[in-house]
Amino acid sequence: MTPAPALQAAPTTHKIKKDITTVIKSFTALCAILLSFALSVPAHADEAKSASSPPAKFVQGLGNTALMSLTGKNITRKTREDRVRKILRDNFDVAAIGKFALGHHWREASESQRKDYMNLFEDMIVQTYTTRFEDYSGQKLKVDSSTSVPPHGDFIVASQVVQKDGPPVKLEWRIRSEDSGMRVVDVTVEGVSMSQTQRADFDSVIQNGGGSIDALLASLRDRKDAAANKKG
Repeated sequence: MTPAPALQAAPTTHKIKKDITTVIKSFTALCAILLSFALSVPAHADEAKSASSPPAKFVQGLGNTALMSLTGKNITRKTREDRVRKILRDNFDVAAIGKFALGHHWREASESQRKDYMNLFEDMIVQTYTTRFEDYSGQKLKVDSSTSVPPHGDFIVASQVVQKDGPPVKLEWRIRSEDSGMRVVDVTVEGVSMSQTQRADFDSVIQNGGGSIDALLASLRDRKDAAANKKG
């Protein structure tokens, strides 16, 4: 017989906020890399094969849009947020990423909780992207290759971020071809999947909040409110 789990003390507000801060830092790091990815295109003749592949063309189009609409210094925060949200919805499978990040808690969540979570998840991405575009400092990305992988027909784009100060960062991008077009669904940084990392971080917040998804929702709402107050 499996022993009953031991009762745990209720988590403190400080503990929950500390956990969500860890989540935000992980996601901010991912968005910083996504930013350099979006603002870069292959630059060498020997990369012609990668540059002519559908995934690379998708990335180049994304980069052109980002450069034209998000990097101006005179853009208001609200305008930049609106533009980021449109680019996000047009180029990233936010629903798939968000559902995966919630893991088995998605099955346990009510329809209302799922709706709230997806809205807050997208808001978190938009807020983080907006800040990263404001702080863009010229990182460049070099695309090495593009490979098709089964069973979903995904593409893995191998690349590396070239930094002004520090060694290059190896990245593998998973891009999925869907009915509505290509979408980014994951990125692996130095062998570590960001989707898997996000999933583990969210699970930690929920577990430390007593096992309820409401702990994660409350923390995400607190972050959204803090960002709104900062803007104000």
